[in-house]
Amino acid sequence: MKTYLDFERPIAELEARVAALRETAENGDVDVSPEVRKLEVKAKKLLRDTYGKLSPWQKAQVARHGERPHFKDYVAGIAEDFMALAGDRGFADDQAIIGGLARVDGRKVMMIGHEKGDDTASRLKHNFGMAKPEGYRKAIRLMQMADRFGLPVISLVDTPGAFPGVQAEERGQAEAIARATEQCLQLKVPMVATIVGEGGSGGAIAIAAANRVLMYEHAVYSVISPEGCASILWRTADKAADAAEAMRITAKHLKELGVIDRIVKEPLGGAHRDPQKAIANLKRAIVEELDQMSTLSADELVRQRREKFLAIG
Repeated sequence: MKTYLDFERPIAELEARVAALRETAENGDVDVSPEVRKLEVKAKKLLRDTYGKLSPWQKAQVARHGERPHFKDYVAGIAEDFMALAGDRGFADDQAIIGGLARVDGRKVMMIGHEKGDDTASRLKHNFGMAKPEGYRKAIRLMQMADRFGLPVISLVDTPGAFPGVQAEERGQAEAIARATEQCLQLKVPMVATIVGEGGSGGAIAIAAANRVLMYEHAVYSVISPEGCASILWRTADKAADAAEAMRITAKHLKELGVIDRIVKEPLGGAHRDPQKAIANLKRAIVEELDQMSTLSADELVRQRREKFLAIG
C-alpha cells in the first residue's frame, strides 16, 4: 500500500478515485476507461505541479519517506558481486553502516553507506541509520583497505545523524567521526559520495568528504535537523518548516553554495515512486564521475579534495 505525505493528500484522493474506477471496471460491464484516463492525466499534472514547488520542509519529508531506496537496494541495483565486510576489529560490527567490496560497471570498488532499514525489525537492527563509533571505525578500516588496493570509494549517505547515546559518547563518538572525515580527505583513490536521503551533521560528513559530492534532487543535507534547529532558536519543534527554509538544506541551495557538485534527478514524485529509475540515474552519475577522475594522480585527488573543502564557507 502506497504511503502518502501530508502535502500529498490531494494527489492521494485523485489516485484513490482512479483505483476505485478501475475496480468498478473489473467487476462490471461499464466502460470507465475515458474517465480513468482523464483522472490519471489530472493526477499526474497535480503530482508534477506539487513536486515542482516543494518547500525545504516538504523536501525533508520526502527525504525521510520510508519507501525510498535504502543501501541494500542501491547495492542490488548498482553493484555486482557485493561482498560485505563486517566489524571495526576493535569493538563490534555496527549495522547502521554497511560496507564491502563490489564491482560497478566492471570497475572494482569499495561501497560504504548508511542503512536505515525498511520495517520495524530492520530499523531497530540498523538503529535507524544512526551509527555508533564502531560504525565509523569500520568505515575507516574499509577506506584504508580501498586505499591499499587502489579501489575507488563510493559512499551513500542517509542518516539523521550519528547516534547520540551515552554509550556512543563513552566509546569516542566525536573522535571516530573526526577520524573518518580525516580518512576521507587523505584517500589517494577517487571518492564519490551521494546524499541519497538525509544528510545529518557529522554523521553524514564522516563518509562524505569526497572528491565529488552528489545529491538526490529531493534529499536534504544540514548541520542539524530542522526540528533541532527550531528547538534551539524558538524553543519549539513546531517551527521546523521555518528552520528548514532558513538553513538552506536542499540540493538546489547547496549546489549554489558549492557544498555539493551535482544534483541527481529523481523520478516524478520522488525516488520512492520509482526506485529502479532513481537507482539507474544514480548509477549513471557515479560511473560518469569515476570515469572523469580515472586519469587523476593520487596527489591530484588529495589536493582537489583538500581545496574543495577549504573553499566551503
